[in-house]
Amino acid sequence: MCGIVGCILKDNNEEVAPILFDCISKLEYRGYDSIGLATYFNDKIHIKKDKGKILEVDKKLNLADMPGNFGIAHVRWATHGDPSKLNSHPHVDENNTVAVVHNGIIENYLEIKKQLIKEGHVFKSDTDTEVIPHLIQKYMDEGFDLEHSIRKTIEVIHGAYAIAAVSVNEPDKIVATRKDSPLIIGLGNEGYYLASDSPAILKYARDIIYPEKGEIVILDKTGVVVHDEFDNVVNKEIETINWTPEMAEKEGYDHFMIKEINEQAIAVKNTLTQKDNIQQIIDEIGDIKRICFVACGTSYHASLTGKYLLESLAGIPTDVILASEFKYSANTLDEDTLVIFISQSGETADSLKALDVANETSKTLGIVNVAGSSITRRAKYVIQTQAGPEIGVAATKTYVAQLTSIYLFVALLSNNQELLDELNKVPDYIAESLNDVEYIKSISKRYNFARDFFYLGRGYTYPTALEGALKLKEITYIHAEGYAAGELKHGPLALIDKNIPVVVVIPPGDNYRKTMSNLEEVKSRGAIVLAVGSSDDESLKAKANDVIAINSNVGEIIAPLVYVVPLQLISYYITLEKGYDPDKPKNLAKCVTVE
Repeated sequence: MCGIVGCILKDNNEEVAPILFDCISKLEYRGYDSIGLATYFNDKIHIKKDKGKILEVDKKLNLADMPGNFGIAHVRWATHGDPSKLNSHPHVDENNTVAVVHNGIIENYLEIKKQLIKEGHVFKSDTDTEVIPHLIQKYMDEGFDLEHSIRKTIEVIHGAYAIAAVSVNEPDKIVATRKDSPLIIGLGNEGYYLASDSPAILKYARDIIYPEKGEIVILDKTGVVVHDEFDNVVNKEIETINWTPEMAEKEGYDHFMIKEINEQAIAVKNTLTQKDNIQQIIDEIGDIKRICFVACGTSYHASLTGKYLLESLAGIPTDVILASEFKYSANTLDEDTLVIFISQSGETADSLKALDVANETSKTLGIVNVAGSSITRRAKYVIQTQAGPEIGVAATKTYVAQLTSIYLFVALLSNNQELLDELNKVPDYIAESLNDVEYIKSISKRYNFARDFFYLGRGYTYPTALEGALKLKEITYIHAEGYAAGELKHGPLALIDKNIPVVVVIPPGDNYRKTMSNLEEVKSRGAIVLAVGSSDDESLKAKANDVIAINSNVGEIIAPLVYVVPLQLISYYITLEKGYDPDKPKNLAKCVTVE
């Protein structure tokens, strides 16, 4: 779980380190326990690296002050070896002739390391990555060039990876490859770039190439060449990213998370433009007897909402499976099943593994935010959400964009014009809900004492309760649990007391009266109740301690698209009260590219 960057400039007199530092800073959301840069100058690889967040390390090392006009960079999220200077990337062979940055996991590294040690290689770190430069060095010593040394290396290593390497023996060249980890190549006016994700290089290059598994990419001062496994030149399609660099910046907000919460109305509006594409997909898919969602984390909660919608409005039996548990259900798939994979990044390792299995028997559909990501290239059909780049680790606008795609899919599948009309009103409802920010900010001060929270919802809003609880856990580190309100009597009610805030998601609709009864149950046992409900619900205002009011026209069917917004805001402001950084929750990273 890391971010990698590479750049080679056309001008020999221009130094690359400031550009590498700028690019890798845009990827800190992918990992922030260490950072490192490697550049080449005067027959030597120069390296600066250390553990810590980017600004902390830069203050100590001045990372932009390095000679050379090409190099590679890395931010790390530890999987093998504690965060430390030795374990940070780039890694080199014992003679400092090869430097490598890597995103992924080498599953058989211990076996390789033992063999290399027997052959006389000396290792310095505890990482799996360090075997890569040693293998490359070994093959280059045997007479292979850098490209073919990497080719032989990937024949040996097992696992997921995106790798970029430089060598003193082949100056003015960066060689890269990938398998099951993201990698993009940028073609700019001043040079050529590689990165794990587009925000890193948008400022410098918007024309992008997406290398496939096993392809070798060679960047030099004259351009980019891609070779397949047989050394044939591959003519890659060049795609232009329509995101501006400013879309990946904070634009004056204190944090990316609050910026992205405020971008949700436009994210929904933009995703609604996918209606024609979704209708075409539905027409091509034809009759289906069963739908199976596969997802993780926040995307799993979006999938649960999809299950409620599909079964109640379209009458199609629907399952929701955690991607990491998918293999236990794989034998139930058939040609009449549509398997829908939902992922913000399109690079989630568990989902990709499940997608490969599902493609063997079933129709597959990806709902993904990142264009050109692995799921978009491997699923048979793709719905591209239009949230723009999301930098904050805790998903906000990508969640509502996923929901919007699901709602569109269900509405078109069931020919539900009424639902389509309601969806067009959602951007305005979300924008209106953001008018209560100062009130939400003020009441957040009263809830940061809690060690535990409960979130309750029924029907369509049960997944919303789960998502609200997840947001609180992710960034405030308060234990929170989401429950179907009817399950209170089956255990959780025993935990309710005056020290437990209970968030009740209670829109107007068929489930209102039963949910209100559950609210009264927790209230009578001393719980502090924070409700999210209709602006004209006077009964709710009388019974709850605090009420966040939502436009009364938002009924329970579309409530998940709107009611989640104040839940995100509550988590955000409680996080600030606690003095934590909502963009960089501990132990988490944005894109989970390892199993």
